[in-house]
Amino acid sequence: MNKVVSRDGTTIAYEKAGDGPPIVLLNGAFRDHTIFDSLVPELAPHCTTYVYDRRGRGESGDSPAYAVEREIEDLEAVIDEAGGQAVVFAGSIGANLALEAAMAGTPITKLALHEPYYRVEGYPKPPADFMEHLRGLLAGGERGEASEYFLAELLGLPPEMIADWRQGPLWATNEANAHTLPYDTEICGDFQVPAERLAALRTPALILNSDGTGDWLRAAARATAAALPNGWGLELPGSWHRIETEMLARVLVGFATT
Repeated sequence: MNKVVSRDGTTIAYEKAGDGPPIVLLNGAFRDHTIFDSLVPELAPHCTTYVYDRRGRGESGDSPAYAVEREIEDLEAVIDEAGGQAVVFAGSIGANLALEAAMAGTPITKLALHEPYYRVEGYPKPPADFMEHLRGLLAGGERGEASEYFLAELLGLPPEMIADWRQGPLWATNEANAHTLPYDTEICGDFQVPAERLAALRTPALILNSDGTGDWLRAAARATAAALPNGWGLELPGSWHRIETEMLARVLVGFATT
């Protein structure tokens, strides 16, 4: 992978592919750049893609003290490699991070966001001691338990779905990256849609959700789109928190190249 040094000296690893307008792909909780392995080949004939490992994951470095501002600087470093400005596609908590970056002045020309992690009225937020309990599990080396706790309390997954996921091929990655779950939790803030701050953001923003996703994720996507002056929502075919790759690629190509 290519490497770029973020403002605080942390090395961020990224891959570049394709030809055309630049688009940076930003992942959510648990994952690294490989989550986009099936999407990049669909985009590369039309766009220059940049995928990177967020700090603390994959081949990227980390720093002793975490701050959301450092992750914004990481994204800015990758965008600088892309020529100084770029479209950003971000999913899950990565969508929250992309919005924070845009509101902080990061040179993002357009935002495409898949189901940001906000909780709107009528849907419960995680427990007040969520972060404290999560940190306690990680401090005790209980990565699997921390991953389960995150999935249950922040994502709202039922026990049977978590049990199935634990038997799947991605669980090892969940545990390997579990130490970054407090990072993602901090990015979410109070889990409410920051409507007043979003009202000042003029960046064109496409807010996506799948037609098979959870009710709270659909509600969050719609509330986010409604809060953005230049935002609009679009529902695409898919399953829980996932959009069909071919359809997603088609929409992103059209969005990034026009």
